[in-house]
Formats: sequence, structure tokens, C-alpha cells
Amino acid sequence: MKVTKDTLIIDIIRIDRNLAGLLMGHGLHCVGCMMANNETLEEACQVHDIDVDFLLNDINTYLSSIQALKD
Repeated sequence: MKVTKDTLIIDIIRIDRNLAGLLMGHGLHCVGCMMANNETLEEACQVHDIDVDFLLNDINTYLSSIQALKD
């Protein structure tokens, strides 16, 4: 699974609950907010003035490492 800028925040958390901590570590504290149901990663980053590409790289690096452990 790969996350994109268009992935909803709620869907990112559904992929792996540990990603909530990663998002919060980058300053996205909206993971429990009602907006998370309809807000994309890119939209959330714009609102919170966060570099979406940097965060996206961290998310997908984490997901790749988890997948490598499973393989």
C-alpha cells in the first residue's frame, strides 16, 4: 500500500494505526478531528503549514519497512 497526497487522513490511519503517531509527530493533530473523514493529506498539510512531500516520504518509508518485515 502506498499513500498519496490525495489519500484521506482517516484512510491513512486505517492502513496502520501507528501512522496516527507519525502524523501527530509532524504536527498534524487533526487525526481525531471530524475533518479527518473528508480531508486529504495535502489539504491537512496546507492548513497546518506542513511540507506534504516530507511527510509523505516518511509515511511511505514506514509502510515499506513494515512490508519488508512481512516478506
